[in-house]
Amino acid sequence: MKASDLLVACLEREGVDHVFGLPGEEMEDLLFSLRDSDVTFVPVRHEQGAAFMADVHGRLTGQAGVCLATLGPGATNLLTGVADAHLDKSPLVAITAQGGLERLHKESHQALDIVDMFEPITKWNAQLNDPDIIHESVRKAFKLAEYEKPGATHLELPEDVADAETTVEPLPVRKRVRFVSPDQASFDRLTDDLADATRPVVITGNGAVRTHAAEYLRAFVDATNIPVVSTYMGKGAVSDAAAHSLMTLDSGTDGEALDAIRQADLVVSLGFDIAEHDPADWPLGDATVAHVDTEPAEVYEAYNPEIEIVASIGQTLRELTDWCRREGVTFDSGWYEPLRDAIVADVDREPEPDAPFTVRGVLPLLRDAMDDDDVLISDVGSHKMAIAQNFPTYEPNTCLISNGLASMGIAVPGGVAADLAVETNVVAATG
Repeated sequence: MKASDLLVACLEREGVDHVFGLPGEEMEDLLFSLRDSDVTFVPVRHEQGAAFMADVHGRLTGQAGVCLATLGPGATNLLTGVADAHLDKSPLVAITAQGGLERLHKESHQALDIVDMFEPITKWNAQLNDPDIIHESVRKAFKLAEYEKPGATHLELPEDVADAETTVEPLPVRKRVRFVSPDQASFDRLTDDLADATRPVVITGNGAVRTHAAEYLRAFVDATNIPVVSTYMGKGAVSDAAAHSLMTLDSGTDGEALDAIRQADLVVSLGFDIAEHDPADWPLGDATVAHVDTEPAEVYEAYNPEIEIVASIGQTLRELTDWCRREGVTFDSGWYEPLRDAIVADVDREPEPDAPFTVRGVLPLLRDAMDDDDVLISDVGSHKMAIAQNFPTYEPNTCLISNGLASMGIAVPGGVAADLAVETNVVAATG
């Protein structure tokens, strides 16, 4: 078969339904192969939009979104959206065209070293310089993009390779590698500190949502009465309607959420990445910090956990819940209830009938109009801060905020991609 047909067959094998992109001459073979496949090509007005759409698709589904661009300026236009996915830990596979191999050793029309350019913003990227490596390269691109912590990968397809013949077939897709249970020594240290604590607090990050740990987190806080504060990207891991929720780290007109951290003697972060929120802003004091994630904590003087559990977040929470129930470990909620009451009063405050239209004022009305599982995608700007701090979120992945790269322009293309990915209503907040 033709190499471009093989690449598309590999996409089909990976379960890809949509490819977002902008056509170009050097990718004609690939576009014709897509036309004759079960994959729907979604054309866009600008390649950055295609990358944002793939970014949001990956974040909502856990399956890598695919974006496509031609060589040169087409590929460079993808960079911002690909970088956004990379820092937000969203699985994405970018495919770019390239001129024929025979002209890449010299200066030529629209020829840039795109592979080198994509290297800092991808987990892995490669040029498909031989049709017989396409099946392995596509499988690797998807495997690495979707493996914890997920991110972006990139494949470059020269136009002469796309037109070449090959006899190889797509590789089968295997089940994802399962993360292990927590190591006993670290787990015992955390349970010892839980037993001694009087005011523990949980901070949930993107990883708690991304790894589908919300079910186990909710069971844990229900069993223990521990309050939960979320990063902007961890919203919805615990419902903001729950008595344990203090919403996000910046919620409360007087910093009530951060005040909970100030009063805490044990802080347990779940799936937290320091790109989401700077721990230098946390008033940790003498509190013990425990880091639970699929990777060790980044080295940072403001975030140097005494305890690190590198394991499945959900499995760790399940074992912690079992231990707390068995040992009868639970905590008094009286110390943080006034903080939550103040946050809820601020969030529920509706504007006066004659008040001017503001982002902050419209949020309670928007929340009332949306179902719990409807999806709100926020663009970046001052309104992002209002949404992060004051928009109650009840289910995981229903309030999407870019806070790694925090790039403007994600909401509208992301909203289109979300509408293709979910059955619920989608709202794009931009301005």
